[in-house]
Parts: sequence; C-alpha cells; structure tokens
Amino acid sequence: MQLSRRKFFTLAGASAAGTLMMSPLQALYTKKANGESVFGGGYGPLVPDPNKLLDLPRGFQYRAFSRTGEMMSDGSPVPGGHDGMAAFPGPQNTVILVRNHELSPNSTTQVVGSNPYDPLCKGGTTTLQVGPNRQLIKHYASLTGTYRNCAGGPTPWGSWITCEEDVSTPATNRPRPNDARNVSKSHGYNFEVPAQATTPVNPVPLVAMGRFNHEAVAIDPKTGIVYETEDQRDSLFYRFIPSQRNNLSAGGTLQALKIKNMPQAKTFAGFRKGQPMPVEWVTIDNPDPATDTVRVEGFGKGAAQFARGEGIWYGNREVYFCCTNGGSVDANGRPNGFGQVWRYLPDQDTIELFVEAKSAEELDGPDNIVVAPYGDLIICEDGADEQFVVGVTPNGELYRLAKNAINDSEFAGACFSPDGQTLFVNIQTPGITFAIWGPWKSQRGA
Repeated sequence: MQLSRRKFFTLAGASAAGTLMMSPLQALYTKKANGESVFGGGYGPLVPDPNKLLDLPRGFQYRAFSRTGEMMSDGSPVPGGHDGMAAFPGPQNTVILVRNHELSPNSTTQVVGSNPYDPLCKGGTTTLQVGPNRQLIKHYASLTGTYRNCAGGPTPWGSWITCEEDVSTPATNRPRPNDARNVSKSHGYNFEVPAQATTPVNPVPLVAMGRFNHEAVAIDPKTGIVYETEDQRDSLFYRFIPSQRNNLSAGGTLQALKIKNMPQAKTFAGFRKGQPMPVEWVTIDNPDPATDTVRVEGFGKGAAQFARGEGIWYGNREVYFCCTNGGSVDANGRPNGFGQVWRYLPDQDTIELFVEAKSAEELDGPDNIVVAPYGDLIICEDGADEQFVVGVTPNGELYRLAKNAINDSEFAGACFSPDGQTLFVNIQTPGITFAIWGPWKSQRGA
C-alpha cells in the first residue's frame, strides 16, 4: 500500500493500539463546539455529504451545475477542465460567472464555438448566468482556441483576464497527430473576456503583458497596475503597468519583483513569516521572446524566484498570491514544500511571507485564492490526495471549509458573488461548478 503524504501525516499520529492520537498540529487548530473536539476550527467540522459531492460545515448548503458533458445554451457540451473563475453583477440581480477550461490540444473535450484563436487548441472560457436563487439560467462559450486556460483575474471594468499556462509555438510542434504541443500560433498570453459577452469574443493576445506560463492576475483598482503570477518552480512575480488605464491592449511595461539588498533571492524556504521586505522592480526588455526566457531575463537582473506562483487576489489594499511548492527544498535545491502564501503591499512596496505550511495535513498545494468579503482568505488545494477548500483568518490561522467528496481532483475558481453571500467554486474533474451559501458572517461575529 502506497500512502499519500496527507494520509501519512494523519496516520503518523495513531498509537500502536489503533487509537488516533492528536498531533501537535491538530492540537493547534482544535477547539470545542457543543462539547465535541473539532479539527479545523473555522465553521466547525465538515459534515459528510450523502450525495458524496461536497462536504461542508453544518449550516452550509450547495447547488451543483454546469457539469462536463451537459448541453449548454449555445448547443455545445460543457467542456471539462473547470479552473479559474470570477463573478460579476448581472441583470435583474443575477450573477455572471466567467470560467476557464484548462484544456490542451490532446484533451478529450473542448470549448466549442466561433472565433478560435488557434483551431488546434481546445481551451478557452465559458460564461454562466446564475439567478438570485442560485439556479443556473444559461451557459455558453465566450472564448475558444486557447491553450490551458488555468486561472486569471477580474478587472475593475467588468471583464475577465484569462491566462494561458503554456508557451508552445509552431516551432515546438511534434509530427505525431493530436500531440499536446501541436499548435498553429504562439501561446503563453493573456486574453480579455468581457463579462457581458454572449458569444465567443474576438481573441486578442495581450502581448505586452508577457509570454510565459501564466497562472493568474490581480489588478489594483487604485493604480490600474496588474500583478501576475507564473507557474514554474523558478517563477517570478510580475507587474504590468499599462500605457492607458483600463485598456490593457494598448500596451505597457512589464516588470519583475526584486527584494532590495537580496538580488536573485530564492524564496522557497528560510524566510520568516510577517517580516516585511522592501522591494524594487526590474524592467523586462523582451516580454514576447521566441522561447520561454522572460523569467531568465528577470532573474538575471536580480528578480526573486518563487516556488510555482499560482492563484492571486487583490483585497483591502493587499495582494495575496500562492506558491504551491514553497516551504522547503530537496537535496538539489528545488522547491518541494506544501505551499506558501505571500502578501504584497502596494502602498508600502513591501512583500512578506504570510502562510507557510509545515505538513500536508495543514495545507497541501495552495492554488487558486480569493479574499472573502469578511476578510479571510479562501484557498483551493491542488495537492497529492484529499482536496479541501481552506480558509485563512487575518492572523494566519487555517481551517477547512469544504472537502471534495467525489475524488482527489483539485478545487479551482473560488470567487464570491457581488453581494458576498455565495461562494462559487469548481472541482476540476469531472468538471462541476458549485454555489455554496451559509452563515458566512457568523465566522467573524459580524
């Protein structure tokens, strides 16, 4: 029997007699509720779902919709690979969701529709309209022909920036048919999808924002600056300063974060939590290289490396982003930890480590992230075994909010409705979107 790392840490606390003993980590996050010991804090223990879809704390409910293979309103099937997502206000108190599909040229499903950026690629976005009763009204394709749309981010002007997590070009094609690398155009770009679009948009790559393994973006509404993450073990943290505010297609300047007095810092491990570090920014001279060298240029100029930058979100004048493999390194100096969350403060131009998981039991592969209306962070796990949605309080305490009761597929796309009452989230495979609601305000005593 081969144990995953999460199960190993759980079973490691068991006594020889078979009684599950409380680990130090469990003791740290245990509290009493109705006289019962509860692991996870937050809203209390997760209650097993009789439908075996989503375990939630008592008092919370969910609705599942837009599953892979169902027929959409435009006559095409719901594609698979549900990933990053954002929520926007719609007409008559509805919510509009724009949802990514992380699909490759050899995927078994695809986003079907007109105006493909690359006819050989199967990724893109779909848009969903959800009613005030959290019932799906309609769903349809809104971007087609892109490559591995992983995450992205909402704009203050009502659109979704979707990110390609692949840098394939025709020069990297393989002769085998239906190969994952076979493309007809260069990839590794961001694309903009207006939330109000009802048919597939004309796909325009935002070239000045860089060509690299994009993961997600967050926009500071005060300045219009876009912060970008990159999913590589030696990734950089970027900012894009647009030439025209609210018009990303007009170009701008791409820069990478450098920690002052620490050129070429490797942030994988060894940093103290809560210690602000002043930063500066180095300019990327070639944001659209023929090969995957944006991060090479930035690191050569002193930029800091991060352990697989993934989800990012702006809230309360702070920018939080996840590093999926941060927290430790192997014998070769490669990051192999359980995950980190970093906090960047634009007004102070400082960065600090906010969360660093010590075990998979605590946090396993933090990926997509959102700042909740009540101040907590909500993180989607993409780890090695059981998958949870994990909450983080403003003082850095972690708790479990939901569990994938179907399989071990990752959570993705966490975002709140404009009124803050509904959390939307995806399970990537088999591809399901959930609306979750319950006593959110009771957590913070509001």
